[in-house]
Amino acid sequence: MNLKSTTVPTALAWALLASAAPLYAADVTFERLLNPEPHNWLMVHHDYGAQRFSKLEAINKSNVKNMKLLFAVAIGGTSPNEALEATPLVEDGFMYVVDGWGAVYKIDVRSGTQGRILWKMDPGQEKYGRIRGVALWGNLVISTTGKDGRVIATDKDSGKIVWDKNLNDQPEVELSSAPLALKDDIIVGASGGDQGVRDWIVSLDPKTGNVKWKTFAVPAPGEPGSETWKDKNNAWKTGGGGLWQTGSYDPDTKLTIWGTGNPWPLYDPEARPGDNLYTNSAVALDINTGKLVWHFQYLPNDSWDYDEIGIHMLYDEVINGEKRKVVAHFGRNGFYYSLDRANGSFIKSGQYVNELNWTKGLDPKTGKPVEYDPKLDLQRYIPETRALRADRGVMKRACPTWHGGVAHQPTAYNPVKHIAYGVGTEGCFSQEGAQVAYKGPDGGIDTPKSQQRKYTSDLYYGAMTAYDTTTHKVVAKAVTDIENRSGALVTAGGVVFTALQDGWLVAYDDEKLEELWRFNLGTPLKGAPVTYSIGPKQYLAVQTSGRHLHPVKFDKLESSSYMFVFALN
Repeated sequence: MNLKSTTVPTALAWALLASAAPLYAADVTFERLLNPEPHNWLMVHHDYGAQRFSKLEAINKSNVKNMKLLFAVAIGGTSPNEALEATPLVEDGFMYVVDGWGAVYKIDVRSGTQGRILWKMDPGQEKYGRIRGVALWGNLVISTTGKDGRVIATDKDSGKIVWDKNLNDQPEVELSSAPLALKDDIIVGASGGDQGVRDWIVSLDPKTGNVKWKTFAVPAPGEPGSETWKDKNNAWKTGGGGLWQTGSYDPDTKLTIWGTGNPWPLYDPEARPGDNLYTNSAVALDINTGKLVWHFQYLPNDSWDYDEIGIHMLYDEVINGEKRKVVAHFGRNGFYYSLDRANGSFIKSGQYVNELNWTKGLDPKTGKPVEYDPKLDLQRYIPETRALRADRGVMKRACPTWHGGVAHQPTAYNPVKHIAYGVGTEGCFSQEGAQVAYKGPDGGIDTPKSQQRKYTSDLYYGAMTAYDTTTHKVVAKAVTDIENRSGALVTAGGVVFTALQDGWLVAYDDEKLEELWRFNLGTPLKGAPVTYSIGPKQYLAVQTSGRHLHPVKFDKLESSSYMFVFALN
């Protein structure tokens, strides 16, 4: 395996750097992560509460229309099939980004007029993957290698690899979520559930990469929750529960809170009777032991792909006249949830998508679908929307679409105005019933013998939703022609930013979601934008994917993906 780190100096670069601020930034301590400086973006979701709220306000509602593209930095490979979904980090004028091949770049953006790659760490990753970002801890940049299943620590100053840990314990395991850096732990979630992986969360020692604890999303026989897998084919072995978006952290309770994905096999719930814990859930783990402290399952016995791997925001809010410490989540199933972050108990919910028909609503006490019956091994929900084996050849239409609502896309929360922002998809889909075959009682899916299902999508378009977190009502909605796969960023300047797959970077009014500005970059945008400042000047940055919207001969390009930086004219 080819491991290499490349330093990229030029005579002009060194001359500029010599007259600029110090080349090396301070260590990223736990105290800094607890209280991130407004001018920096130190973790993938900005803060431990995953609020993605910036206190910067130099760019505001009145002047955002004057934003211009300042420069671009070429990164990544030259494949037309790359689809980067990463969020860049910025610390004191240095930017850290990762491409789909797991290569990490340190870019000097202090000049405000150009970006210079100082080093590139190439892990020799063998497969392209969706990697959503890196973490900073001390003097290290912590990254993953997607489908190679490795976690790597790189020296922040030199670009040299400090440690490289292989966590690939199952075929097709994938590490796509950005690591979460805590005081003495690096938390990493595994995905690949739709390829038959039994997913997990692991804590690594930041200094060595050694595993401190490992907790599986799907329990083994005899473990708490295993009684909810009632099949006779050991479905738990390939049960899914992917963790492919970075979790949040509550320093008061010392719990890390993550969303888990769908069970597997997915579209045949009769193959895995029971609630299938801890899939489609919020799970809270003790960071010292990895012990599951609480869970909340949004959808037992799922068959629509309404996995809940998305962001779980932490904030304090007055709900029903009472101040609560909240875990909030835009559910892929179309509901916005508020939970108690100390114990996971249900507080309140509301529908945020335009069309929803798979349930008549949620129980106001439990938060479960009103049709849910804990005595049943196979849930019925709304039969007209739920395709079972008997529905072979019959298309059952369900809303929202299997893409969501909001899926993995980073969400945002304005703690001053008490509004949450989610981007994703509006629409419905139809599918027929299909039976999955097992290889035998010891587990494993027999794909050739399994029935293939038909499915179609309709009413398919994108949206950003502004949601009042006190009243649980939709404040505003901005519709886009195609689904939004990027994320949301809200600032003290009263602006919400997002990016679209047809190349547009867009700014909205944070209360009315009226469009204030847009700029087309000519390539689909799936990474979430971030903002930072150098001195008094505020910047906006977004990482593009590698799929260009117009025919391009990629062998003639330096790169197929870029980091773009904007500021006021």
